[in-house]
Amino acid sequence: MEARGGIDLGGTKIQAVVVDGDYGVVGEARHPTPRDGGPAGVAEAMAGALREAAAAAGVEPGSLAGVGVGSPGNVDDAAGTVSRARNLPDWEASFELGPALAEALGTRVRLGNDVQVATDAEHRLGAGRGYTSLLGVFWGTGVGGGIILDGEAWLGRSGAGEIGHMVVKRDGARCPCGRRGCMEAYAGRAAMEAHARKEHEHGTKTDLFSIMRKHERERLTSGIWSRAVEKGDHLAKHLIERAVEALGCGVASACNLLDVEAVIIGGGMGLRFGEPGVERIAAAMQPHLFNDANPPDVRLAALGDLGGATGAALLVD
Repeated sequence: MEARGGIDLGGTKIQAVVVDGDYGVVGEARHPTPRDGGPAGVAEAMAGALREAAAAAGVEPGSLAGVGVGSPGNVDDAAGTVSRARNLPDWEASFELGPALAEALGTRVRLGNDVQVATDAEHRLGAGRGYTSLLGVFWGTGVGGGIILDGEAWLGRSGAGEIGHMVVKRDGARCPCGRRGCMEAYAGRAAMEAHARKEHEHGTKTDLFSIMRKHERERLTSGIWSRAVEKGDHLAKHLIERAVEALGCGVASACNLLDVEAVIIGGGMGLRFGEPGVERIAAAMQPHLFNDANPPDVRLAALGDLGGATGAALLVD
């Protein structure tokens, strides 16, 4: 099988890989997601990351069997478009991402939902192997979900898996989506940062922003949250605990509906807090599980930061 490319488009980073016939990564590159230039600027950065990954693999992009893309927002692979990618800059309207990348890279491009392709990768290659049903929960800039039922991805009418918008508190905190009480309003890194900034402006002491400046970051990355918690920062610890409680409630509610065998925890925050974080989420789920005597297995994503891009490469058949 020919080499193929995969691109994972996230709110803070673009991860590109080139994989061989066994889906082993033979070249990779990671770039920050541009904060200006709109969808066209993001597409240009994605093409640049893939070219760099191809160069590391010793191949030309045009020689690849194809490139798969995992993108947030409403993804229409048949039309090659992405719209309403709200964790990305100025990306509300439909943009022809597939054609733009195909022209830039000289090969065919397939599009899929970012979290679903990462869930597919964990199911086929990672922590989800051996399960016929599972829920992928990717805790990062937002909180995304992917669903496997009877061994197949469940996409619904194209909008399945939006677990971040499970309501965990009626009339609760304002979510970046504009609604209230969503799990993402409490556990999404973007919403957590907005809350931390508001608290800091009102006089709450925290090291979060001094750590951010020390590491020359513009936003509170997963690593900054982790470092602040390790230092015993009270605000960081409080907001992480608040996030874990929301995750426990929302994920358990999804499990009550679907009764999956396993839950796979990934994403930047999920991976950063690792096995201890997974254990805390599982404990937070327990009081909300209807079938509490037979809870699903809760496991950490095994493919790490490259899982989303590897999953995107799986789109190229």
